[in-house]
Amino acid sequence: MIELSENISNYIQSVFGDEFLSKYKEYVESDYIQYVRIHGSSDEQRELVKRLLYYGIELSGVANVPNAYSVIKGNDKIGKTLEHALGKYYIQSLSSMIPPLVLNPTAEDRAIDMCAAPGSKATQLAEMMGNSGTLYVNEPSIGRTKALAHNMDKLNVLNAGMLTSKGELISKYFDNYFDKILIDAPCTGLGIVQKKQEVSNWWSENHAAALSDTQFKLLVSGIKSAKVGAEILYSTCTLTLEENELVVERILDKYPVELMDIELPVKSHPGLTKYGERKLNTELTKTRRIIPWEINSEGFFIAKFRKIDETVPSKKMDVKKAKLYFMNWANKNVKEYVENISDWYGIDIEILKGYNYLFKKNEMQFIKSEWHTDNLSIFARAGLKLGKLDKHGNIVLHTLAAQALQKHITKNIVELTTKEHLKNYLSGGTIRSMTEVEPKGRKVVSYSGNMIGGAIATKDGLKSQFPRALRTAEILF
Repeated sequence: MIELSENISNYIQSVFGDEFLSKYKEYVESDYIQYVRIHGSSDEQRELVKRLLYYGIELSGVANVPNAYSVIKGNDKIGKTLEHALGKYYIQSLSSMIPPLVLNPTAEDRAIDMCAAPGSKATQLAEMMGNSGTLYVNEPSIGRTKALAHNMDKLNVLNAGMLTSKGELISKYFDNYFDKILIDAPCTGLGIVQKKQEVSNWWSENHAAALSDTQFKLLVSGIKSAKVGAEILYSTCTLTLEENELVVERILDKYPVELMDIELPVKSHPGLTKYGERKLNTELTKTRRIIPWEINSEGFFIAKFRKIDETVPSKKMDVKKAKLYFMNWANKNVKEYVENISDWYGIDIEILKGYNYLFKKNEMQFIKSEWHTDNLSIFARAGLKLGKLDKHGNIVLHTLAAQALQKHITKNIVELTTKEHLKNYLSGGTIRSMTEVEPKGRKVVSYSGNMIGGAIATKDGLKSQFPRALRTAEILF
């Protein structure tokens, strides 16, 4: 049982009252309900729901929230399936899915997630954009960028570049640039205590006040980097006014933005316009509060701004121009390799024309051709790994590329038929019983209708090219 700290109990009681505190405690002590976001068409979602029954996992669709399912049975297994390892679904709280839905980016937008790790909302934004257009994801913490990169890879995101700047400094790189901006700000987490019990150990009003300054600076940076007419979505998973309504009120007082009317697909309440005896801006009723026990998920606050006039630009950061850049498929430096991939793997060349390509040493990366940047040097990475040159000068398709292009690959596919073969492959081994595979050389591997990754057929068997970074997950067989 979670023991709420006196600091939290006193705050909740003084701001929201005894009844709210009682319900809050009851919620925090209740069992955590897991949700997942499933990718693909309605038919693909239905098929996956059926397939998960094999593991003893039962899902139920959430009304009005696209791709969202609650886990009815199999909570201990939901993160251990092959389908999860392959990014067929993402474990994400229901509340966390709401901010991207309200921002609603499209492939025509230049969008950024300014506080992106571990990638829940970033991958959702990419999916909503059809994995096309221009998406930037930003995360300053080196430790957290690893999780972000892992999830972007696992979900085969091909329209994003990763920045590692402090969010407060984004406007020093971009001015009047973005159409859609998501700022899911770091916060004191009073909406997620049920899941993260450690919040109760350190929470204080002083901490909330200190974080509110960071949240304000993040919003200012987002507003300055937005075009006039652009939309900025601000959200937190906490309940304090200091980090929610009071931050928004400060922004409304100082910057040329207006709050937009929004409707959420889950039950919510208007933002508060009174704090004790203090009256707040009445426009705050356009913001929304999600109460955790009303939707059986986390507590959230959501506000959506529109930029209505120019802002004073921030002082620009001095950045060296990149020597590397993504090239059109017809560029003489990449065309031969793209055509070779098309021929060997049976991928229609018209599909491959929809990407741009980058050589880095002996490795090749690819990204959707519409993705735009003025300077690649500010990005830690962009797109996905396409493959690596072998000793014959051919590109060996990377596992991530095989997964991303699986619907278009028609040649040199090896189907694994036993669980033992699958286990061997996923551990990075050589399947020595598969010496008969012809022709020798580059292959892609599938299992039970899923493209798993790349491989090399040799006289000794089928050698796995499944990346070491993806071998860490425990998988049920």
